[in-house]
Amino acid sequence: MNRVPRKPLYTAADLEGLAHLDSMPGAAPFVRGPYPSMYTTRPWTLRQYAGYADAADSNLAFRRALDRGAQGLSVAFDLPTQLGYDSTDDEARADVGLAGVAIDTVDDMARLFEGIALERVSVSMTMNGAVLPVLAAYIVAAEERGIAMASLSGTVQNDILKEFMVRNTCVFAPEPSLRIVADVVQFLSERMPRFKALSVSGYHFQEAGADASLELGLTFANARAYVRALRARGLNADAVCEQLSFFFGVGADFFAEIAKLRAARLIWSGMAEEEGATSAKSRALRMHCQTSGWSLGATRTQNNIVRTTVEAMAAVFGGTQSLHTNAHDEALALPSASAAQLARDTQLILQHEMGLCEVVDPWAGSYMMESLTASVAAQAREIVDEIEARGGALEAIRTGWVHRRIQERAAATQARIDSGTQTIVGANAFIADDADDDAPACLAIDGERVRVQQSHRIADVLRRRDESRVRAALAALTRAARDDAGNLLALTIDCMRARATVGECTRALEAVWPRHDPASANTTRVYGECRHDDAWHAACARVAQLGETLGRKPRMLIAKLGLDGHDRGANVVACALEDAGFDVTATGLFASPAQAAKLAAQRPYDVIGVSSLAGAHGTLVPRLLRELAERDVHTPLVVGGIVPDEDAFLLRKKGVADIFNPGSTMHEIVERLVKLICPDARSESRLVTSQADFR
Repeated sequence: MNRVPRKPLYTAADLEGLAHLDSMPGAAPFVRGPYPSMYTTRPWTLRQYAGYADAADSNLAFRRALDRGAQGLSVAFDLPTQLGYDSTDDEARADVGLAGVAIDTVDDMARLFEGIALERVSVSMTMNGAVLPVLAAYIVAAEERGIAMASLSGTVQNDILKEFMVRNTCVFAPEPSLRIVADVVQFLSERMPRFKALSVSGYHFQEAGADASLELGLTFANARAYVRALRARGLNADAVCEQLSFFFGVGADFFAEIAKLRAARLIWSGMAEEEGATSAKSRALRMHCQTSGWSLGATRTQNNIVRTTVEAMAAVFGGTQSLHTNAHDEALALPSASAAQLARDTQLILQHEMGLCEVVDPWAGSYMMESLTASVAAQAREIVDEIEARGGALEAIRTGWVHRRIQERAAATQARIDSGTQTIVGANAFIADDADDDAPACLAIDGERVRVQQSHRIADVLRRRDESRVRAALAALTRAARDDAGNLLALTIDCMRARATVGECTRALEAVWPRHDPASANTTRVYGECRHDDAWHAACARVAQLGETLGRKPRMLIAKLGLDGHDRGANVVACALEDAGFDVTATGLFASPAQAAKLAAQRPYDVIGVSSLAGAHGTLVPRLLRELAERDVHTPLVVGGIVPDEDAFLLRKKGVADIFNPGSTMHEIVERLVKLICPDARSESRLVTSQADFR
């Protein structure tokens, strides 16, 4: 990650002019915490973020987590569910159940929470684009167990602007998406006061490459947009701000991450007041944190235990209200049961053995920490002001400004790692011969089995329901979208009560609002400008030699197949290859194998690369190979990203020419591509591993 600048020595002079120094916890500007006693009377909530395969599998994981120390649940939904598809939809076939739990109907949601006391357990849902049918299914499932809406507690993310910036699980265009956000906030504020309607997320900005100040700047620019949109509907500023919570990533830059969380409260206190909020509750920022997924290494994975522990300590010192700690094997696949238990135990040890809950804000008054807090806050405010000057968050999305800023930072970080100037123990430094001896057994998901099971369950629901009731409810939802009248969440609840599916509710809205096509923007020259080492220059020279042999630049097509919208790695690879001298074309997000093959047939490419992160490569890559063969395209195909060894073996048997795992440096990738395109090319450069891949 990009590290926040700091001095080697701080003194009392660094505290001069800092207005927040004499503040107290629980009092404005809340830099020392939103509550006076903080963890001394109530430690942070230990949350377990989980979800995989079908609802029954995830239910067992949830119940096990609660029995073994978790105090709240955070649900991970599979990509089809996040994008509003049913498991039976053609677009969903390869991704069902892989990156989270598949939810198609109320019945699925009921099975997901069977045996869990929803009136007592707080539930957080990472759901944005398809928030209406998924949240509605949760409400109806609880209702049918006799649990009133007002008794439910938890949070739904509902942060759609962030999806347009980095994560890309958006269904509709920004303007109708903001209406959905507002309808959810309004409904929950009136009917479900214990359930937070909007968790403004910075976590995904950090995962995509943002440093501390950019993460905060983008998060608060989005928060301001939401507050203004909701106030325009007549909602009171205090009521709006009290409904907002925040979600931040906590990475490896220990001191800066603590300062970031303290600065977040400082910024929000002032921003909420500027937007008209007056109550202490509305100005006191409450947050959930998660340790960094991107910082997890794919080699010597037990090192990730140390990384996660230190990141968790930063979240605690920063004053988070709840925390999820990642499992040490998540760089390779879904976490194993033992790794998930260790991640929970890490928090329990911090809470009960280390004395971290005995003192409120122990960093208060530190020369370094207070100065760093003020510095991060000032830099973040400058970014918020710049976005405001550009016309606000929506305009920054439309012009691609956000994408460029994040990609520039991601490329620069990758260049530092690949060149060895930023140390990753066990990856680009202190490498042992037995580096892979501790590779854990991966949790494998049979997506096809889940898809078939879900198909049978959907068919059963369709047989049992009243079709006329379903059609009437879906028609009412479509009218409300078209006429800009009625609360969309209330109407979607009616649809789910009638046993409409998630996909049917989405299609009812698609009749008015077509699906949004996410844009991607690559930033060239940033990676190359940060590499000044011999390994990179040698790799670029070989590309130049290859270009002389071919009589043109070598051409590569990078395909992002399936429903995974995380494109940090794919973008960095594309930028770096262009800087090295390749001519790179990208399919864009959510390409099907047929679409990628059609593009490959339109122009002679020297190599095709497939980006894989969410586990669908086992289905999508063989389909792409068949599509290419049918079009008589015999270009070598490579795969990059998270590909377990057993999957890699099968893909090579099917014709994949090379596989780049997490840990491949860009100069290594360049060297291997040159050899693949021109087998006689020779390379004598030393291969060093780091964190680059096609993710």
